[in-house]
Order: sequence, then structure tokens, then C-alpha cells
Amino acid sequence: MFAIYLLPLGDIARRYGVDFHCYADDVQLYLAFPANNTDAVAMLEQCLSAIWSWLAGSWLKLNQGKSEVLVVGRGSICENFMNNFSPLTINGEFLKVVKVTKSLGMFLDSSLTMERQISSVVSAGFFHLRNIKKLCPILPHESLATLMHAFVSSRIDYCNALYAGLPLKLIRRLQLVQNSAARVVKNVSRFDHITLVLRELHWLPVRWRITFKVLVLVFKSLNGLGPQYLRDLLTPYIPARPLRSLYGTLLRVPKVRTKVGERSFSFYAATSWN
Repeated sequence: MFAIYLLPLGDIARRYGVDFHCYADDVQLYLAFPANNTDAVAMLEQCLSAIWSWLAGSWLKLNQGKSEVLVVGRGSICENFMNNFSPLTINGEFLKVVKVTKSLGMFLDSSLTMERQISSVVSAGFFHLRNIKKLCPILPHESLATLMHAFVSSRIDYCNALYAGLPLKLIRRLQLVQNSAARVVKNVSRFDHITLVLRELHWLPVRWRITFKVLVLVFKSLNGLGPQYLRDLLTPYIPARPLRSLYGTLLRVPKVRTKVGERSFSFYAATSWN
């Protein structure tokens, strides 16, 4: 019911060309613009002021103390922008500008390196792993596997599509957590080869779990089961002349010039799907 009450807030954001997501007790605003576009920041500030006025008129209060601003961009460009960036204000109060924020349990940094998020997952994973290991003498294999799925694997898999295209050095940190969990469940030495253990448990390695999650999102988007904003990022491949690929569900791979571009959903999803 509260989400229905907040419906006019979406109309305000659309009026200023700002994208948004509304949750039970949280509203996130997004605005993409070139670093040299100073009008975009002013427009966002006007949007925030309009939202504050609407909330005040609807007997609601904006929690400015918990409101944060995260500027996302490539290293040098983002740094130059921040040097000339005037903090956003709402009703005369400055909003806190952060380098890392938490959204739906995921840590997002200004360069989207995901290093903070992976460090958090690794830390929590090993914490629960140590606690579960103490129960090995009194629990059967099936119960240990269930606990690992509930407390360790669930953290590795949560929103793991965001890890697509990350450097292998970061993925290996997650893989180390999964390997340790598999060794505890099967009670094998750390010197034993892990591939056979994972295969026996029917656990996909972390790298393939990420690709699998992305492909699930692609399938749902192409079949009307996913959000429209993901579907809009996928373009069906139509060959210029009749080919056998015409009868397959292939996606057009966009051209990218940077490693960051290769991490985009439109590129990674298309290359993995094809």
C-alpha cells in the first residue's frame, strides 16, 4: 500500500528525465550524463527539491541524514568531475557524497570495481565456514551441504551477475571460499584436487555460476519474464542475407573499446548467449 502511495513520486522523476527504483522504504535516483554536462547536476537538484516538496505536502519526511550521493565513472574522469562538483542540497542541507554505498545488500563503489563487495562476501563466507566446520563431527554429509548452501553459497550467488567480466584475481577469491566449503563438506585435505570434489557435489565453479545467472536473466528478458529495462539492452541479431543463424535466437554484440565496456550487460550477455 505504501508503494501505491508513492506513485506520484515516479511522475516527478520522469518529468526531470531521472531514472528511479522504488522499494519499500527506499528510493534510488539515477542520472547518466557526460562529465562536462553541468546542467545535469542542476536538473538533478531541481528534481530532489521537487521530491522534497511533494513529500512535505504528503505528510512524509525525507531522511536527509541517510541520503547519499554516489558519482560513478572512469577513474580520471570521475576524479576531475569530483574536483569541480558542488554538493547537492535539499532544503538548504548538503547531501553526503560517498565513494562506496550499499544498495540491496551490495557494496557499490565509484569505479564499480566490486572489490569492497567481494571482500565482504569472502569475510562473511569464511566466518560461517569456520562455524559450520565445528559441527562436522555431529552432522551427516547432507546436513553439512545444506548449511553450506544456506550460509556460504547463497552469499556467493547473491546478485552475482554484477561480477560478470571482473578480473580473475577477484573471482579467485570467491572460488577460494567455495573450494574451502567443498573440502569441509567432503572432509578432504586441502592438498587434494578440488575439481573432482566440486564435480561430485554438482557445484558449478564461481566463474560459471556467474555466467549461468546472466544467461538466466537473458532467457527471462527474451521471454517476457524479466524487467523491460534489461530487455531494452538486448538486440536480436538479424543477418543481412539469409543464413542458418537467421533461425537461431542470437543477439547482436555491441562494439566496445574498453574493459569496462566488456563488463556491460549488453556485451557480456550477448557474447555468453551466442
